[in-house]
Amino acid sequence: MKKEKTKILKKQKSIGADNCLPLLPLKNVAMLPKSIMPVIVGRDISIKAVEHALKTDHMLFVSAQKIASTETPTQSDVFTYGTRSTILQVMRMPNGPLKILVEGLCRSKAVMFEDHENGFINVQYEDIPTPDLEFSTELQAIWRETVQLYNTYSTLNEKAPSDLITQVKTVQDMDYMTDTIAVHIDNLSLENRQELLELVDVQPRMLKLCQFLEKEIDILQTENRIRGQIQTQVDKNQREYYLHEQMKAIQKELGREDQSEEIGSIRQKIKNAGLSKEAKQKVDAELKRLEQMPPLSSEAAVSRNYIDWILSLPWQNVSEDTINIEEAEKILDKNHAGLKKAKERIIEFLAAKKFSKNLHRSPVICLSGPPGVGKTSLARSIAESMGREFIRISLGGVRDEAEIRGHRRTYIGALPGKIIQAMKKANVLNPVILLDEVDKMSRDMHGDPAAALLEVLDPEQNKNFIDHFLDTGYDLSQVMFIATANMIDQIPYPLYDRLEIIHLSGYSEYEKLAITNQFLIPKNLKEYNLSKKQFIISDEVILSIIDEYTKEAGVRQLERVIAKLMRKTIQLLLKDEKIKSHTITKEIVVKWLGTSANKKTSMSQKAERIGLATGLAWTEVGGDVLEIETSVLSGKGGLTLTGQLGEVMQESAQAAMSYIRSRAKDLGLKPSFYSSNDIHLHIPEGATPKDGPSAGITICTALVSALTNNPTKPKLAMTGEITLQGRILSIGGLKEKILAAKQHGCPTIIMPKENMDDLEDIKKEMSLDGLDIKFASNMDEVLKIAFMKNPFDAKIRPMKKRPAKSIKKSKTL
Repeated sequence: MKKEKTKILKKQKSIGADNCLPLLPLKNVAMLPKSIMPVIVGRDISIKAVEHALKTDHMLFVSAQKIASTETPTQSDVFTYGTRSTILQVMRMPNGPLKILVEGLCRSKAVMFEDHENGFINVQYEDIPTPDLEFSTELQAIWRETVQLYNTYSTLNEKAPSDLITQVKTVQDMDYMTDTIAVHIDNLSLENRQELLELVDVQPRMLKLCQFLEKEIDILQTENRIRGQIQTQVDKNQREYYLHEQMKAIQKELGREDQSEEIGSIRQKIKNAGLSKEAKQKVDAELKRLEQMPPLSSEAAVSRNYIDWILSLPWQNVSEDTINIEEAEKILDKNHAGLKKAKERIIEFLAAKKFSKNLHRSPVICLSGPPGVGKTSLARSIAESMGREFIRISLGGVRDEAEIRGHRRTYIGALPGKIIQAMKKANVLNPVILLDEVDKMSRDMHGDPAAALLEVLDPEQNKNFIDHFLDTGYDLSQVMFIATANMIDQIPYPLYDRLEIIHLSGYSEYEKLAITNQFLIPKNLKEYNLSKKQFIISDEVILSIIDEYTKEAGVRQLERVIAKLMRKTIQLLLKDEKIKSHTITKEIVVKWLGTSANKKTSMSQKAERIGLATGLAWTEVGGDVLEIETSVLSGKGGLTLTGQLGEVMQESAQAAMSYIRSRAKDLGLKPSFYSSNDIHLHIPEGATPKDGPSAGITICTALVSALTNNPTKPKLAMTGEITLQGRILSIGGLKEKILAAKQHGCPTIIMPKENMDDLEDIKKEMSLDGLDIKFASNMDEVLKIAFMKNPFDAKIRPMKKRPAKSIKKSKTL
């Protein structure tokens, strides 16, 4: 490959011996005149250039490379401006490199480059002398500023000699000192030094040097300030360490060495606990107070208890959700029979939780229903299906706000509230917490616990829940709260508004039968160590027990009865070892349990059901029937209501009476029928309070039957609210009422047309075979269905009046 000659001059010519020097390219540094610099020469092209110079006049043309990574530089890779330099000293190093000491003599500019036959680059150069300038006032002012800046710089930088600047009398002295000062500025970059090298005039060179000095002074001052801050902190830490060691020695002399070790252990726990910034400040302040207290003082016990509570809470520990929809369905079906609607709602939530990664806020579910239907166990199953810790908090009878928010530490024996205690027990930030019986809380002079729950259950507020004992914010936003209640009407509205209600209705007889066979009997057999062969009971007997010995929506009483039969069986097996198994029959049930304790509401057996109508009612333990009796007596227009009726039910009777008066002509009644008769309406089981609007159409039917002397149909029950105009409004507790009608042998049921959609949901949970359900939107339709004869076809006829019995007066002895 041919060698290529590179030139700056347009006219190409061979380089002569005059003004020609070998090129020594430098990496990352530009050499200035009047400076002496050690250089390690390792590249072949540079070693040959130095060796050639040593054979001649020891002179080199020194220039900086534009890019340091270039190993074989050419004309375009080095700056044109350089320094004519002389070699002062040479030392050969092992393995070939040279260490030389070079002194810059003057600024020079490369005119032409040529590859030398000895393997280095030869440069034709021309020296660039400093122009002569007048020793003007402006030049002297710039020089003074330069001197002042350098003095400041040398004060800040210990490496810069402070006595460098000598007396300046001429411009040449300024030129010399300017380059000398530039050499002693340590952190000037290659670009900055090259810029100073290429500035030939003294005045612009000094101005540029002043800029560089000001920048370096600013950097050094900042470094010193930072170094001072660090040193102050180090001195402070050393002082604290020294004082701490003194304290340890003093405590050792006083016999408090154990307290010192305990405090050291607490400090380590605080460091590893992952506390919030606010909590850490609180604990650190309390720990400092604890250090200054005698270890056996009461104040020390309070402080130690507070710190222990803070450190025992989970601050960062979160359990991972393991949501599997199919597995969740299996868990719910395994632990609970029926409850299809409630299970669907729960599976919906779990599916949304699994699908959406951004669903951090959990809805507050409230499971509402009668006792014993499985609200608590359903909440436990939700926690199991999510793979979370489950904690139950009983709120029944809670009447003090401090039970929720905790007591302030000023009180003796103060503790955090139930919520924080539950978090400590769970030891994770995202447990499932069951708030059991939220409708059983009360309020008094100590506050309202339901109001304290508002902050706990509000997703917008519970991220920074403040317990009075902790007195610092605690994050409850990842907790899934589930509440249970029997009567949602007793929950204050602000709290009710934060709850997502899931209603759990009572079980039917066949659902109870399935629960007994699948859950109750296996559970009690295991508990009493009995086998299936030792305790045999048929479905027929179980149904008779459900019908005659339990009166509940759930299965708690049923479980107690089954357990009692097992205990009786065990007693029998122990008495006679020959008996290996025992079958429970109806006769044995009567013998062991006695006669039926919970008989059904007795139904009237009269052939003519005049003044009699059967209604359906909802109770806390399920559905029931109400037979409403009415009598018309001679009198002056009085309406008597007995049977311990509530205000709402009394108003329903008055509304029914007003409707009958408005339809008197169509019903065949005299316009003045109400003024010449007394009407007595009674609902049996007078010791039991009764209330609610759903008996309205039943009361109206009984009144019409008595007034028109028209019997109602047998085996017919009804429910619905009546208005003055005879409209029928929707009612609640529909499933329980239908179950009550089936249990009491009433296959025909009249209900409001507005409840038609609710019936579709009930069909998914239970069979309605054998029932004839009729819907009515007004009272006229009800009367046409309920009577043996249509009351609107009757003509005006006198009513049979029943003479009032005379009452003998008696004296109280």
